[in-house]
Amino acid sequence: MLPHLTVAERVARGKAARAEVPRSSHAIYEPPPGRTDPIKLLERQAEMRVPELIPIRHGRMLVSPFTFYRGGALIMAGDLAATPRSGITVQCCGDAHLSNFGMFASPERRLMFDLNDFDETLPGPWEWDVKRLAASMLIAARNNDFPVKYQDQIVLDTVEGYRTGMAGFAAMKDLDVWYSHVDIESTLEQLGPQLKAKQVTRGRKALAKARTKDSMSAFSKLTRVVDGEARIVAEPPLIVPLDDLAEGKARDEIFEELHELLRSYRATLEHDRRVLLEKFRLVDFARKVVGVGSVGTRAWIALMLGRDGQDPLFLQLKEAEASVLEQFLGPSEFDNHGERVVAGQRLMQATSDIFLGWVHVDAGLDGRPRDFYARQLRDWKGSAEIEQMIPTGVATYGRLCGWTLARAHARSGDCIAIAAYLGKSAAFDRAIVEFSHAYAEQNERDYKALVAAVESGRIPAETGL
Repeated sequence: MLPHLTVAERVARGKAARAEVPRSSHAIYEPPPGRTDPIKLLERQAEMRVPELIPIRHGRMLVSPFTFYRGGALIMAGDLAATPRSGITVQCCGDAHLSNFGMFASPERRLMFDLNDFDETLPGPWEWDVKRLAASMLIAARNNDFPVKYQDQIVLDTVEGYRTGMAGFAAMKDLDVWYSHVDIESTLEQLGPQLKAKQVTRGRKALAKARTKDSMSAFSKLTRVVDGEARIVAEPPLIVPLDDLAEGKARDEIFEELHELLRSYRATLEHDRRVLLEKFRLVDFARKVVGVGSVGTRAWIALMLGRDGQDPLFLQLKEAEASVLEQFLGPSEFDNHGERVVAGQRLMQATSDIFLGWVHVDAGLDGRPRDFYARQLRDWKGSAEIEQMIPTGVATYGRLCGWTLARAHARSGDCIAIAAYLGKSAAFDRAIVEFSHAYAEQNERDYKALVAAVESGRIPAETGL
């Protein structure tokens, strides 16, 4: 049983942590002694991934310092391990950069805003997520060529969103914290008076666009009819159907293996979702390249059909490796990394995909055991187009991300102690601005190291994919 401290004791805990690890100490970032070559870290990750996809990952990271940062969660985890910690633990996202927040549909068919990537989730220091988010905001602002004063304000607003959000959760009853969420349509209406007309219009267009991203849109884009049956269209190397990966195995034999896989996955769902999933039959399977940091891990899409040929369900099964945080914080309590991801996602998100589950494969197409988690491929998913935003728009987005991260942390951690640690002043906010500038410079150096490694031939890269 967890100790049930009083509110006063939890406040005292936060203030004691502040005395031991001052908020100003979080401003410091210096490369730790013996810092591992970042290119070597990328090479180590590549050893466990699909070899022919590794150049695509590196090519995507080459686009800009920001895309490099998106793919560098392991690099930053090692750097964060050497920074000050308050000693207060939460369920961490592990990769809380700004592009891992976005919109998706709730089971009630409302557009929600939340964290949406949990591949690296693990219990750990709340500061690590805040620093990764804040640095991503600064690097994106630099990528947009915003003046320094706007860069600083964007980070300040982001961290203030976290700090004031945590203070709000500290004052709530536990159930109210759990029920808190961001209905993006209501939020846009509330923010309307603070935004310029063009920002509101762009926001509404983003909502409308997100609603078009569902299984039907994926069905029309990704499939064609072959001999009277829907099949996933090949778009190598980004989408490779099962028939092209079979390596001599009969399709029927592989499909039986896949049915067994789906049966195992179905057992991890709630009973009502199992009943729903059983209404669909498996039609086709394909490997799909996703994201930036995840490129090279095994990701599959399964096409399933319900009542007829116009009732599709696309599931995505994504390989789950050990979190990049584990070598610094210790191993996960879960033997299956797919279950680790699902448990973390359910804990941090206000509402999760109805088909979120996990599975273990003893021997995949490459004959090796692997863990996966599954969810719908598309369900009104949308993300902010930061490159198109003006500084005030990015600052507003940063505040929303900061509040959302605070809510995610408050569900698992001691929000009262964290709020007491942060306090009412902007001392912590200003420290994170300094940290973000220092880390943006480190990220720039690491990005240039990747460019040099590609130019020298040490690292293979394929751009434009």
